[in-house]
Amino acid sequence: MPASDALATRQAVAVDIPGRAESVLQAVRERGLGSVVPPADFSPRALRRVHDQGYLLFLETFWERWIEAGRDGEAFATTWPIRSLREDTLPDNIEGLLGRYSMDARTPMGPYVFEAASVSAATALTAAQMVLERSEPAAFGLCQAPGHHAGEDFLGGQCYLNNAAIAAQWMRDYGAARVAILDVGYHHGNGTQSIFYDRSDVLYLSLHADPRQAYPYFLGHSDETGEHAGTGFTRNWPLPAGTDWSNYAPALEEACRWLLVYRPEYLVISLGLDTSVNEATGGFRFTDDDFKRLGARIGRLELPTVFLLEDGQTTGGLGRNCVNVLHAYEEARRALAA
Repeated sequence: MPASDALATRQAVAVDIPGRAESVLQAVRERGLGSVVPPADFSPRALRRVHDQGYLLFLETFWERWIEAGRDGEAFATTWPIRSLREDTLPDNIEGLLGRYSMDARTPMGPYVFEAASVSAATALTAAQMVLERSEPAAFGLCQAPGHHAGEDFLGGQCYLNNAAIAAQWMRDYGAARVAILDVGYHHGNGTQSIFYDRSDVLYLSLHADPRQAYPYFLGHSDETGEHAGTGFTRNWPLPAGTDWSNYAPALEEACRWLLVYRPEYLVISLGLDTSVNEATGGFRFTDDDFKRLGARIGRLELPTVFLLEDGQTTGGLGRNCVNVLHAYEEARRALAA
């Protein structure tokens, strides 16, 4: 299984430290999962197909404008256009723009954010290219920063560019009629859902913590099923705190049945690993063996699959949990082919 390596050389965000990617890369190499290749170069059009042009310009020019305004240090949003405030006007003030394009105050902007996010998106695109053009059965994109909280025109949850959405849209643009995204992390991928909510060509399925109890709080309920042409093509399984594999598995089976009905040509996995019992930012109780069970179930779907790293902060077990998913996936595929 080829792995696209996007190790960040600079710390781009407050908690998304380079140690995360390093621990995963080390585990991938130790397990011998396949060749490790750097991300390829892609046209900026791949980003524009998913993200608003004004938002991309904001990301690219933010730090220069922040410094020109006499500011220093990482920047966090402090004001948002909610409820009765207007969203259709863009402030000239850079602090106002930061609030316009942010969904929370936990996602900093620093000098290398756009650089790191762009490499992360290129990593996702490289993995998609391996599967679509080189006919690899699966590829893993070691994405840092993650992406599933980022929407068309907003950042949040330490996400700036939506890697899964960018990969899925690229596959659509290059010949895939139907693509599915299965999001298996602890937190709901609100950005991914919002991007495809009115479309039927990309199915979005998410298993996650109940948003009444966990971030992002305001999206990810079971009654959110899409709108307009996308009605029925979004499905959410919000699960309570303390969920273990015995309670998670039935929801996963439902999601797999939706995949069998939809019959996508390609599957993108938003691989959040913050479901671990040892994860400080999550509330599920996955063991090491549960990650193996997850990988095996995805493998039995027999779909060309792009795995993209999302959330997960516990560096000690992150690499182990990641390769448990990927190795079990490969073993399941081999068993079916035997």
